[in-house]
Amino acid sequence: MQEEDDVKLPSRRALLAMIGQVAGGATMYQAMSSMGYAAESDYRGPVKLSNAKPGSTVLVLGAGLAGMTAAYELRAAGYKVRILEFNRRAGGRNWSLRGGDRYTELGGATQTVSFAKGNYINPGPWRIPYHHHAVLDYCRRLGVALEPFIQVNYNAYLHNTQAFGGKPQRFRHVQTDLQGHVAELLAKATNQGGLDQAVTKEDRERLLEGLKAWGTLDKEYRYVASSATSDKRGYEIDPGGGLMPLAKPSQPLGLNDILSSGMWAQVNAGNLYEFQSAIFEPVGGMDQIGKAFERELKPLIQYGAKVTKIEQSASKVTVTWVDADKGGAARQASADWCVCTIPLSILSQIDVQVGEPMRDAIAAVPYGASVKVGLEFKRRFWEQDELIYGGVTQTNLPIRNISYPSTGFFSKGPGVLLGCYAFDNVHAFRLTAMSPEERVQAALDMGAQIHPQYKQEFKTGVSVAWNRVPFINGCYGRWTDALREQHYKNLCAIDGRIVLAGEHASYIPAWMEGAILSALDAIQRLHAKAQAA
Repeated sequence: MQEEDDVKLPSRRALLAMIGQVAGGATMYQAMSSMGYAAESDYRGPVKLSNAKPGSTVLVLGAGLAGMTAAYELRAAGYKVRILEFNRRAGGRNWSLRGGDRYTELGGATQTVSFAKGNYINPGPWRIPYHHHAVLDYCRRLGVALEPFIQVNYNAYLHNTQAFGGKPQRFRHVQTDLQGHVAELLAKATNQGGLDQAVTKEDRERLLEGLKAWGTLDKEYRYVASSATSDKRGYEIDPGGGLMPLAKPSQPLGLNDILSSGMWAQVNAGNLYEFQSAIFEPVGGMDQIGKAFERELKPLIQYGAKVTKIEQSASKVTVTWVDADKGGAARQASADWCVCTIPLSILSQIDVQVGEPMRDAIAAVPYGASVKVGLEFKRRFWEQDELIYGGVTQTNLPIRNISYPSTGFFSKGPGVLLGCYAFDNVHAFRLTAMSPEERVQAALDMGAQIHPQYKQEFKTGVSVAWNRVPFINGCYGRWTDALREQHYKNLCAIDGRIVLAGEHASYIPAWMEGAILSALDAIQRLHAKAQAA
């Protein structure tokens, strides 16, 4: 028999790839952490611009986070800045809807939000990952208070209409049982010599011990009902005190049942980099970030300005605009330079005087669809009846997600949850085609399959379909690798005196971090050009 050290072994990369194929990303990351290969990205810090030339001026188009970031930093460098904003508020997609707000979508349907005082829904961004350093840095600098956002709640539900008789399953049950069954399979393969040609003896021993702990396997490497497994998935009868009934371990779900349900994929959502703890949200609504920027920049902002034309010459940029609500006579604003953060879905409809490469790039990027529905209920039944405090329930129904508020725990009176978040799929387009009231009713009907209390406890609701939002006509720039290869650099390049910024000009589309980083990069390059001019 050939000695183990003489056997030609694949690299550990091959082993990790095999684990990933068999057990999924979560197991592979566990193995990577054990072997010391998991790493985090570096933080590059805030932008630092030198003093601008005296009298230099900049027009910023759009008072979303990208536009206000650009304006904030350029003003600090000494530029005279003016912002043109389509809406009567700042923030763009950084937006919250509260009681008393009115919102009119394309087509004319108007909703008046009737949530109780203090309740709100975030139609756009609703969470900030811990590694979105730029957003967190501006929250610190602008004094925006943050609180934890609960992404993964082990007591929330996973739901598939075709599995377990349509009955929702607790996240902790599916997640724990999946890990246990997969760990048992890998342990069997290791013990039976199935990995003999893949790893050293020491690696096998370490892997077996890791699988035993990770999958809560017994001494024979089996995943079976026990106190240890119940310590992860929960007990059928919880431990008590005095002469209360003895604790009773819960019975794991079968591996075949989990795999056929498709819930194993739902479990892994919380392992995505953007959703790993810690995650944050501003106290009082996501729009607190936009409002903080607005407090700093309000004197610079011209609200209700609908841009109709962008021209440039060798010495300046001239923007033509009209009143967004009333129309009327055209007005113009000019500056030495222009930072344009208007979404490409809108910019592609405007006469923009840039070269063909940038024009082609502006026209090339489609926008994804998204629908959110906020539902207010008479009481927080998800807490009182089901012990769900924050987190997200996932379902194969068109509503896709139910997100429970991560704030106001145990409070009395009405509570608001996110009753639908359909993102960039056929369901989002179908919901978009409905009226606002029909979307709310659909969210109620579907959510009742998970929470029977819905119909009895419902109070009011509001819906936002992003393809019908007037200032963007979509949710986010939907790049593909092929589109980026052809157009991305042309989109981000400075064209004469104009540079574009926004989440569409980033590799983090649909996130506030992408918008802010794009703006910081754009103004640094524009500033360098202005200084050299």
